[in-house]
Amino acid sequence: MAITTPSTEAPLSQGALLTPGEVAVLFRVDPKTVTRWAQAGKLSAVRTLGGHRRFHEAEVRQLLTGVPQQRAGE
Repeated sequence: MAITTPSTEAPLSQGALLTPGEVAVLFRVDPKTVTRWAQAGKLSAVRTLGGHRRFHEAEVRQLLTGVPQQRAGE
C-alpha cells in the first residue's frame, strides 16, 4: 500500500537532493546566499516535512556548468 501526499512543488523522483550547505560548497558561496537564490526563484527547491529546503542535484550541476571556473592562481 503506497501512501502519497499531494505537493505543489517538484517531484522527488528527479534524483539526489542537496542541502543548502552542499550547494554553497559547489558554488563557493555562503549557504544563506543559496537560500536567497531559492527565494528569488533563481534555483528551485523542494521542502522536507520539517520545512528545510533541498535542491535537485541535476539542476544544480546544470547551473554550475554555466559558472566560470576560478583559476588556481587567484
